[in-house]
Amino acid sequence: MLTKRKSRSIAVILAFSGTLTISGLHKFYLGQPLWGILYVLLSWTPIPKVASAIEGVWYLAQDEEAFDRNFNFGKSATKISAQVSHQVESLAHALRELDGLRQDGLISEYEFEQKRRQMLDQIS
Repeated sequence: MLTKRKSRSIAVILAFSGTLTISGLHKFYLGQPLWGILYVLLSWTPIPKVASAIEGVWYLAQDEEAFDRNFNFGKSATKISAQVSHQVESLAHALRELDGLRQDGLISEYEFEQKRRQMLDQIS
């Protein structure tokens, strides 16, 4: 199961917005709800605001690869898109081979459609 990729830019914006409004939103966004709750509970003190500012600077200081290692299970957007494009290429190749078998009369139209649906269902 793929989880939605976290954006470093959004994390930075949410962290810095915590210095002005509700602290901890960036923690909820990054999948750290316990820390987010702690920030909200301590919102009457300056501690979460200072921590949010420090974390905003930390997110800015990281490059995309480091951010992905920390918050996206090490999966960068380029790795994910490369995996998806490889899967699409493999599926397209398999469908072309299947269509060739149908055109050569080695499988029926019904068998072709069943196998095609089965292959498409695997990717969704």
